[in-house]
Amino acid sequence: MLPPLSSEELAAWLRLSLEPGLGATQARHLLQEVGLPQNIYALSSTARARLLPQELARQMVAEPAPGTLDIITRTLRWLDAPAHHIVTLADPAYPKALLDTHDPPLLLYVNGRVELLDSPIIAMVGARNASQGGIDNALAFARYLAEHGWCIASGLALGIDAAAHQGALRAGPGGGGTVAVLGTGIDVVYPAKNLDLAHQIALHGALVSEFPLGTRAMPYQFPKRNRVVAGLARGVLVVEAATQSGSLITAKFAADMGREVFAIPGSIHSPLSRGCHALIRQGAKLVESGADIHDELGLARPGVAIDAPSRTKMASPPPKAVDVDTQRVLDALGYDPVDIDTLQRRTQLSPGALNTCLLELELNESIVRTDDGRFQRR
Repeated sequence: MLPPLSSEELAAWLRLSLEPGLGATQARHLLQEVGLPQNIYALSSTARARLLPQELARQMVAEPAPGTLDIITRTLRWLDAPAHHIVTLADPAYPKALLDTHDPPLLLYVNGRVELLDSPIIAMVGARNASQGGIDNALAFARYLAEHGWCIASGLALGIDAAAHQGALRAGPGGGGTVAVLGTGIDVVYPAKNLDLAHQIALHGALVSEFPLGTRAMPYQFPKRNRVVAGLARGVLVVEAATQSGSLITAKFAADMGREVFAIPGSIHSPLSRGCHALIRQGAKLVESGADIHDELGLARPGVAIDAPSRTKMASPPPKAVDVDTQRVLDALGYDPVDIDTLQRRTQLSPGALNTCLLELELNESIVRTDDGRFQRR
């Protein structure tokens, strides 16, 4: 349980985080100089003039603006609900990994298991328009790592982020859990498609935000979210990413913070592999299984062994029995997306026979049809 703060103390923290014209860096400087927020608002006029610009000093001695008071009141009501928390920079529950970064948020809004913020965390990020293979990899890596004691952090976006959260949840109550860092207020789910997933995370993991209640999605907020995702984690895994990608921003934050960066390689023909390949060229560690990450970061969990099968490619499904023609189609596919004309040329099957084989492979989930109509192994 978090040590309770009085309503007055919480209101002072909230006002400090909401104060117009007061940046986070300046607010942290005031906290270092003066102490807790209530002390800042109780400063003498002389001390206030020494530490603050004149206009800001006058603003902070006056009553809060009505809009600020409204947010504070709504937030205090929000805190009355079970599993709703605010963790401040002065709170023992503030995650140590994030506290050690150069730009920690003044406070975090948390809905769920607040203790997860200080657990061993791996961040997983990637493309919103991920391939089916990328989704499978994210699900499998996240589940494996969660089963071995890691909490999986991501940003609740579509694609790889959502799959990472889902994979961690599949590890069950004995797993490491999952943390979703939001680029909105804690009471706003973006994208709306992930509303059900957000509810599951709030029940079994934790939703986290540094933004005030009611904050809607704005583009400039997501890089701020990404720095928190990276700051919470011991390492960041990029599953799929194009060369211009928010995932690469998260990876850069991680590298700048001294975290390990991991990347899953892919086809040289896939635009969603190019960001990962660029990271690998820049020094990110190439990984083919969750065990590669688990071994590298060295999390010990009593009673859990890493067996040999875990070192195989994790998203590969078990082989399914197929007839000779269907196996010929599967072999002709290789591991890159292939159009039907190329498959017909490679297999020399009739159009009818080829379509029958493709249908069988789709039904047994050995292949998927991509958005542009090509076929690819799962």
